[in-house]
Amino acid sequence: MSLLLVVAAGLVSLASPAFAQDAIPITQPLRGYYTYGKHSGVSAEAALSGAAAATTVPMGLYAVTSSRDDNRYSGVIVGRSPFFHGSRTISVPTFIVPVKVHMPGGAVFDPGVADSSCLGGKVPTTVTQNSPLFQSVAFTMNGVSIGTTQYADAFLRAEFWKNVSVTGNRFHMTLSPITTLAEQTFDVPTGEGASFNDEECDNLGIIDYNTWDSYVQGTLIPFVAAHGGGTTSFPLFVLYNVVMADPYVSGTSDNCCILGYHNSFASPVQTYGVADFDSNGGFSGVADVSGMSHEVNEWVNDPLGNNPTPAWGHIGQVSGCQGNFEVGDPLSGTLFPSVTLSSFTYHLQELAFFSWFYGSPSIGTGTTEFSDNDTFTSDAGSVCE
Repeated sequence: MSLLLVVAAGLVSLASPAFAQDAIPITQPLRGYYTYGKHSGVSAEAALSGAAAATTVPMGLYAVTSSRDDNRYSGVIVGRSPFFHGSRTISVPTFIVPVKVHMPGGAVFDPGVADSSCLGGKVPTTVTQNSPLFQSVAFTMNGVSIGTTQYADAFLRAEFWKNVSVTGNRFHMTLSPITTLAEQTFDVPTGEGASFNDEECDNLGIIDYNTWDSYVQGTLIPFVAAHGGGTTSFPLFVLYNVVMADPYVSGTSDNCCILGYHNSFASPVQTYGVADFDSNGGFSGVADVSGMSHEVNEWVNDPLGNNPTPAWGHIGQVSGCQGNFEVGDPLSGTLFPSVTLSSFTYHLQELAFFSWFYGSPSIGTGTTEFSDNDTFTSDAGSVCE
């Protein structure tokens, strides 16, 4: 697995300590960003073959000539292709796995415990289950009623609206059935993570990315498989006020902070996502399930992390140039209008349409919109250099 990391250009939290007894003071600004694993060992053709054989999550092929550079690009998305007519409703079994993180110094970050100080006494795992990522609500994007559904399905419909709206209500990609498994505990090895105080609501946990991801692939994925999951399902691992550094430098907040990522490995391909449920408040444009909405939607649109696009960049969290179909990265830190469900106000991230990456005209909702809440009104423009 190769991993491309891009540093956020605007998600900054300054920390001046009111130190907790078991927390290390943060002595430098933190930058929140998202990343992805690039599955270099599996081609789009192999992934589609696995999907056709029902050994992976369903995937569909797209191919497009980009107006940005006049080159032809192809890739795979989760579900059926939006470029063909007909009934294309797909459901992907999804497993929510809350993970309690136990730091070497004794601090515990537990999504299964009610948080009275920062979350109004609510339980993060329960709030996650009740969120628009997994429950249906009525979505309007760029003035167009998309229907009552989950956020990932609504976004997929919106970004390909001019293709899928002609089928009425037949095109969907939903997360179903949804199973929440028993909370797991990650005991962070000595020197691989700690609790930090950052003047915001709760302490912030920082753990080493590679140590954590090895635990995901070696322990958590087999746990999901033993409880009904596997390569045909999507596991989402939920942390609470815990982010990652790559690498973690013991006792410091250096190289921080990865707020979430999606990844894939092996053959047949196992895909999965990881995200922090944030109540800390230390990152601009990030709250509760916004990081999850970033990762779930990027998984849908680029499940292997290697769908190529003309190079784009110098926007959102990308300070340089990037060349793949990651719908969250150009708008990291930009929120979609809030949604209230079960007496909780949720924050989702705004996302960039397919047409923003590949070029005009937009095939999404609206007239000149290239994102799901009108922030982008033109495509990514000239090829990034």
